[in-house]
Amino acid sequence: MEKILDIIEAIAHEKNISKENAVEAFKEALINTAKKLTTQESTFEALIDMDTRDYTITKVITVVADDDERLEEFADSFMPISEAREYDAEIELDDELRSEFVLEDHGRTAAANLYRELEYHVQRRVEQDLFEKYKAMVGSIMVGTVNRVDEGGNTYVEIGELKGILSQRNRIKGEKFKRGDTIKALLRFVSVDPQHGMFLELTRTSPKFLETLMQREVPEIDDGAVEIVAAARIPGERAKIALKSDQINIDPIGAAVGVKGVRINAVSDELSGENIDCIEYSPIPEIFITRALSPAITQSIKIEAGKKAIINITGDQKAKAIGKSGINIRLASMLTGYTIELNEVEGVTDRTGESSGNEPKASEKTTDTSALADLFK
Repeated sequence: MEKILDIIEAIAHEKNISKENAVEAFKEALINTAKKLTTQESTFEALIDMDTRDYTITKVITVVADDDERLEEFADSFMPISEAREYDAEIELDDELRSEFVLEDHGRTAAANLYRELEYHVQRRVEQDLFEKYKAMVGSIMVGTVNRVDEGGNTYVEIGELKGILSQRNRIKGEKFKRGDTIKALLRFVSVDPQHGMFLELTRTSPKFLETLMQREVPEIDDGAVEIVAAARIPGERAKIALKSDQINIDPIGAAVGVKGVRINAVSDELSGENIDCIEYSPIPEIFITRALSPAITQSIKIEAGKKAIINITGDQKAKAIGKSGINIRLASMLTGYTIELNEVEGVTDRTGESSGNEPKASEKTTDTSALADLFK
């Protein structure tokens, strides 16, 4: 018997699972083997003593009332009290009758069944450990090597012990991968199905992928000095990301963009040239929506019930607000969570954000600086 327990420890080491999990797998294998040698309705308990390096299997029969319904379905696990008292007059309801079940008495049949059961339950423990390991990594970026691309455009990626699947709908439009390419993608789910077994579902189109790339590239986001409030994407085309910082000495937009745009460009390159707009978040909806519609300049905004925003905008700014194929207003709506409706008003908005036409003329700027003289005394 010592040899069997040594094998259990060797399996734990080889399969990279804990000794505790290997022992639990052995217990389940013992119980299922005993059931196969008797009946599936029987109840067994397995006890493993690692100090003495020995194990015992015990068959358990519970004493129940004579009219208990379980007697018909699970006759091997329950005994009527009238029958039990033939052996012991002092026995009570719910008492348990225990007898040792010796596996070795069943010869090669027991050994063969135990081997198959042990193999099965160890594999289940391996899969469970893998599932928990990668489940904890959901939402993080995975790096893997492309193994193949099928006719449906699904890309199969080797990642550690499992394979990842980047479906066509989770791939940025226009991207093409070939075998041997190294790619980055966000882990969405750990899935199990009959066709692929356990696999990792990957995506490169999720706004979370953009957020995670920004966190990797911008130290201020990684350490929490700058917070990503929201992000919206039209994958491969354009994205908007709302940032804020509670530290007055940190400019969230400047930190995200980096010197000469080096940080934001690195993220854009990973996203196949996706144009990324960084916007400073405001808790005031009117200000946040106005910033989200940038580069368009709005005249006024009214918030209505049902998270709807009606925006007055001049004709020369309307096209900017909508964007090519409606991309700018769609992103602004996704970013803010508001349905945005544009209302065109007369006038023209110049580059300073002031409108002309029917709007009152702006007052002329003064060139008199005498009012500032006291500041330099």
